[in-house]
Amino acid sequence: MQVICLEDKAFYALIEEVVERLRDKHNQEKEKWVSGEQAMQLLNITSKTTLQKLRDEGKIRFSQPQKKIILYDRGSIEAYLERNARSTFNDGRRK
Repeated sequence: MQVICLEDKAFYALIEEVVERLRDKHNQEKEKWVSGEQAMQLLNITSKTTLQKLRDEGKIRFSQPQKKIILYDRGSIEAYLERNARSTFNDGRRK
């Protein structure tokens, strides 16, 4: 095992660099249009038929720039999930 020694100044500079890189990675804009596979992953479904049903019923927006390419609007997927979110019956307190 190797031990690496750093002066305080170098250590804090390293920490700041790591934090900055993590912040940049986290703040990257998400793509507006996602593939069918990505849409299924966001929706936590495994069936292409279910994805098609959501599309056909107008529950999620899509774009078809070419005949065999269908892209899904990430925002509409997130909105669909929010519309179908349910609150819990118990708020965690016991009476």
